[in-house]
Amino acid sequence: MIETMLLIMDDRRLQTIEQIRQFPGGNHEVEFKPLSGEERYQWVESVLRRFRYPQLRRQEKGLIRQYMVKVTGYSRAQISRLIGQYNRDGELKRRDYRRHRFAGKYTRMDMELLAKTDEFHDYLSGPATRKILEREYRIYGHEEFRNLSEISVAHLYNLRKKNGRLDLGKLFTKTRPVISRIGERAKPDPKGIPGHIRIDTVHQGDFEGLKGLYHINAVDEVTQWEVIASVERISEAYLVSILAAMLPEFPFVIRGFHSDNGSEFVNYEVGAMLNRLLVRFTRSKPRHSNDNGLVESKNGAVIRKHLGYSHIPQRYAQEFNAYYDKFLNPYINFLRPCFFPVIVVDPKGKVKKKYPLEEVMTPYDKLKSLPGAEECLVPGITFARLDAIVAQMSDNEFAKRMVKARSDLFERISRPMNGDSESEACGFIHLSTLSTKKETIIMTPFGADCRQKVASA
Repeated sequence: MIETMLLIMDDRRLQTIEQIRQFPGGNHEVEFKPLSGEERYQWVESVLRRFRYPQLRRQEKGLIRQYMVKVTGYSRAQISRLIGQYNRDGELKRRDYRRHRFAGKYTRMDMELLAKTDEFHDYLSGPATRKILEREYRIYGHEEFRNLSEISVAHLYNLRKKNGRLDLGKLFTKTRPVISRIGERAKPDPKGIPGHIRIDTVHQGDFEGLKGLYHINAVDEVTQWEVIASVERISEAYLVSILAAMLPEFPFVIRGFHSDNGSEFVNYEVGAMLNRLLVRFTRSKPRHSNDNGLVESKNGAVIRKHLGYSHIPQRYAQEFNAYYDKFLNPYINFLRPCFFPVIVVDPKGKVKKKYPLEEVMTPYDKLKSLPGAEECLVPGITFARLDAIVAQMSDNEFAKRMVKARSDLFERISRPMNGDSESEACGFIHLSTLSTKKETIIMTPFGADCRQKVASA
């Protein structure tokens, strides 16, 4: 049987059914030749024609089938398919195998647009990137994003599999816990009202015993509105002035201030400032590491992802504040989508959080969607003014400018500094503060009304 699968034979001397019946007993009248797939089809067709297969009786057809199965090595089902093809078409032709392939929906241009979007936004999560692609087409009318605007989150990950990330070395120092009675040990409950911010510090690495600058990250718990600033050190002399500059950059009234137990926030100077502003000061409870989880996640997802872990000297704090004021803070609040949970209680009473795609939106969009949102705004701030900021350019256009500004900033600070004159030549408008013991001058993107209010406080 194995030999007949490798050989084809010259059986032209077999002309009768009786000779076919005697074939298993001997094959002295058969001459075998090398086999190929096309030749086997031709041989099966020649046998069907020679014996006039359609005109044979049922028993004779069975003998022919057995004969072809034995010689060709084909299964009985395959021989039946060949006979059916011969009866239908009058001939046998070998068909080339073609693997079925689904039509490709996303072109190379779509993949290039996705790659550029990922590069501009530092590879956000799938739902956040999906929301940006949708906004590029539906809000800003960019026709080249029509196809990508309907992509599923799962297939988005399939398209970006070839895009890898570099793992950067992590160098940081942990905040030392202190025992203090300043502030209330409690987890704040905003009850869906914006203005309850979570705050934390991020250290930008050490280098040869020198400390890097510190980032101050403040995030609203309800809207995830985020304000970032940098300071040279985290002592009270620096923190009070930078916090006085950061709080007015939130467009809504601040009602709560929650931090961990680090001494940079838990001190009398910060407590006195919050008391003057009538802001409730709370801090994390012992053995509750997730009390400040929101801002901790933003530290990694925004600051570390955007700036990395490398050492940045302290003297560049003002330059980074100018960059945050002009680019990073507007980007993360007006253009960068975030996840917002939906609380679901199952029949057993277990509370679960789900993150549907419909709830992926920017902090500004979340602020606008809240009931009574206009009543929470700081006097002098309106949604019309904030909408004008969003309408200036699309997500990708702004992100492209931000990436360029970030590259220029890192290139500039990587050069050796020769004194204050070269620092002033950088051309930045300083955001944070120019402070003295008696007066604090604050610059924010929301106008003079906010500056006057905080300066008077």
